[in-house]
Amino acid sequence: MIPYKDDNPTATPPYVTVSIIVINCLVFVYELIYPSGLRRFALDYGAIPYSLVSFRRIQPISPFWTIFTSMFIHGGFLHIGGNMLFLWIFGDNIEAEVGHLRFIFFYLLCGVVAVYTFALTDPASIKPMIGASGAIAGVLGAYILLFPRAQVYTIIFLGIFVQIIKLPALVVIGFWAFLQFLNGFFGGGGGIAWFAHVGGFLFGLLTVKLFMSGRKGRIRRWR
Repeated sequence: MIPYKDDNPTATPPYVTVSIIVINCLVFVYELIYPSGLRRFALDYGAIPYSLVSFRRIQPISPFWTIFTSMFIHGGFLHIGGNMLFLWIFGDNIEAEVGHLRFIFFYLLCGVVAVYTFALTDPASIKPMIGASGAIAGVLGAYILLFPRAQVYTIIFLGIFVQIIKLPALVVIGFWAFLQFLNGFFGGGGGIAWFAHVGGFLFGLLTVKLFMSGRKGRIRRWR
């Protein structure tokens, strides 16, 4: 199940969403030309649970800064492609709901919570966490709360057959969230920080309305 666009237009230009995507892409290009290689870049600037919990610096920069640098590092084309696709589909509507400036703080805070959720589940680990997926999970949590009935165009693979159908966001994001919880609590492995996704998703779901406080004229098409 791969979503590729939603039927939920907004009149607000998604300046922040586009900027975040551009920054991620630029960082990824830099990773590809990094003198010591992509793996070294991830080790130097990814979020390492041991450092975050013990506050011991074992990287070129402070553990505090790796919380943020890790959100813009990706391990390959599929990694960044999948993350940026989800952000492009769902980010614009949340940005319109909370406003440009608040969306910056919302996105980054979702990422911070995601990083520490992951760190606290494996505090002795020295493997770096990288990727925007924890922050984007917060965006998905906000979207499923605010636009559960919004229609999402989704590619479904049925063996050798491929079908494109429209499904409610509640189904698409709900299925995604179910997989994150399932893999997180029952050891999905695969080098994926499942609990980072869980933490970011729950934070976005539970706090987005706080970021909307006091705003008027918001889109309510799919309520």
